[in-house]
Amino acid sequence: MGPAEVAHGPMFLGLACNIMLLGIMFTQLYLYMTTYKRDSVFLKSYVAVLMLADTLNTGFMTAYLYQSLIVHFDDLAYLAKANWVFATDPAMTGIIGAMVQFFYAWRIATLTGNNWIVLIVALCALTNLFGGLASAAAIAFVPQFSHFQEFQVPVICWLLGAAVGDVIITTTLVIFFRRHRTGSSATDTRVDRIIRLTIQTGMITTICSVIDLGLFLGDTSGMHLLFNLPLAKLYSNSLMSSLNSRGGWRRAEGDDSGESKSVPLHLSVHVPSQLQRHETSTLGTGDLTALQRITVTSGTTAHITTMQTGSQKSCMESPV
Repeated sequence: MGPAEVAHGPMFLGLACNIMLLGIMFTQLYLYMTTYKRDSVFLKSYVAVLMLADTLNTGFMTAYLYQSLIVHFDDLAYLAKANWVFATDPAMTGIIGAMVQFFYAWRIATLTGNNWIVLIVALCALTNLFGGLASAAAIAFVPQFSHFQEFQVPVICWLLGAAVGDVIITTTLVIFFRRHRTGSSATDTRVDRIIRLTIQTGMITTICSVIDLGLFLGDTSGMHLLFNLPLAKLYSNSLMSSLNSRGGWRRAEGDDSGESKSVPLHLSVHVPSQLQRHETSTLGTGDLTALQRITVTSGTTAHITTMQTGSQKSCMESPV
């Protein structure tokens, strides 16, 4: 097996998947920016930073492969070693994975209020982050691709922390949504969509991390790079898919032409104030642009927690 085939063959295929997923990410970003213009500045900034990190990740790896396979073609000494450009991949993957897991930790805190689970997910995200950074730093001391297994500890912490965090996030959200099934077919259909999306996005990153770790520990050929390079894009796409799916569920309840109808929804709104009161209002589907805590109860009835300041009420939708 030639030097380029050991690491750069799987790396080339992994980069092809990385670029393809980046294209999907750009599409998801366009859908998000045109659909959710009323999202908070913080959330929009978060998405922008995530997109920037994704683009840099692809740019660095494209530059590295161009240098290796074009500029240094048939340079065996160059092909046998990694450099700082290659080392940006584990660093950026750790950063992106941690950003996504911290976002889901915030979601879990908002939905469940379980601080223990939030703490565990946050610790997994930190392990993901620092494991990726440590793996990048280790490449400076062990640059030979054939000797990468000499720094197993940071890689194990990185990928295992990522996988465990993904499993906890997926399990927690699935349990939460299953507990809010009501027996009403219309309501449970929406809840089932949320559950399916949660499982799909969580399991993809988990499986990829586990396969990447298994191949890294058991195979010295560099095959793990085929799964490592797309990992950052799987994280970011899973998050954007979750954010963009909010509008998809609402449109799915519209007519067959894809246009949303103004279907009356009876909402039981609890307004905390000095005098607690309970009121019922009727809104069109298009009016529900932001709900912070929503628990579907029956049919098209939902309980929504709002906060009242003066005479105005504000609601914020919790992204799914």
